Amino acid sequence: MITPAGSVDRIAAALLANGLVLRGGFNFTPSDAPPTGSSGAPAAAVLLVGQAGAAPWPHFLRWWEQQPQAIANPLDTWSREVIGAVAQDFGARAISPSDKPYLPFQQWAMRAEGLKPSPLGILMHPRYGLWHAYRGALLFEDEIPVQVAEAAPHLCDSCAEKACLKSCPVDAYSVQGFAYQSCLAHVGGANGEPCRSGGCLDRNACPYGTGYRYPPEVQAFHMASFARATS
Repeated sequence: MITPAGSVDRIAAALLANGLVLRGGFNFTPSDAPPTGSSGAPAAAVLLVGQAGAAPWPHFLRWWEQQPQAIANPLDTWSREVIGAVAQDFGARAISPSDKPYLPFQQWAMRAEGLKPSPLGILMHPRYGLWHAYRGALLFEDEIPVQVAEAAPHLCDSCAEKACLKSCPVDAYSVQGFAYQSCLAHVGGANGEPCRSGGCLDRNACPYGTGYRYPPEVQAFHMASFARATS
């Protein structure tokens, strides 16, 4: 079980070998109704695993090129394999945001890193902007030494332009939420090429974290995955 503080550092190093990073964590309280750990007992703690920018992409591509056949959700499969191997080495249970029944990953992330959602629903990070993601989590049945996250500066509060709500040609994002059917129809239509090849125009319009922006090929991959998942 993971009790020494140095184990967290070793977990971080193991994940970093594949471009993934620890995204904070916390110890559950009795009121959290935590999910089960590796033995089936309630988990005592969680460490979130994710990415900053597109650091995992070359690791994922090397793995993908070696697969013998088409995989329906290759990035999810790769993430499960990598995080699962780390979980096995450290006595944890690996979970994924796409596992059913769904677990409250966004609420956990807000608690672990002190973040708030942007107008696009993606959590706004003070360094990475909108260019980050959560790929999974590690559940432990012992408490772990983690620092309680303080509220991070929410950059959206000081952003007067809100360019992220003005760039989509079909106004898919608004204060009413995300009109995914309008987005999907546009992406698949005759005028959807900029989005298909370069990613969401609203997301790209955000002025924060641009140094971590995903390259066009990574954005195109995610846009194609979105189109398949919602069609």
